[in-house]
Amino acid sequence: MAMVKMTPDILSCSDDEGNLYIEVDMVGVKKENIELKMVEDGFFVRAKREETGVEYAGTYAFCCGVVPEKAVAKYTDGKLYVRVPYRESTETIDVKIQ
Repeated sequence: MAMVKMTPDILSCSDDEGNLYIEVDMVGVKKENIELKMVEDGFFVRAKREETGVEYAGTYAFCCGVVPEKAVAKYTDGKLYVRVPYRESTETIDVKIQ
């Protein structure tokens, strides 16, 4: 059976107290079949449901930088929960518009 590729649904993306919270819907996936990779400006998630021939895969961008080394992820009840702190902001520069 050929794999069917689908983009996982992002159920919510919010922030609070310097952290970004992401909730990804991946019902029926086993925790050991989830691959999550994160960089400062986004993340990639992939998971396979071998028994149904479905592969979830998606790449997402953040509007602000994060600290990927401090990301924490938990999978429960078909949902992947990710918490990652924002990178401390650097000084902003006013740009003159001509």
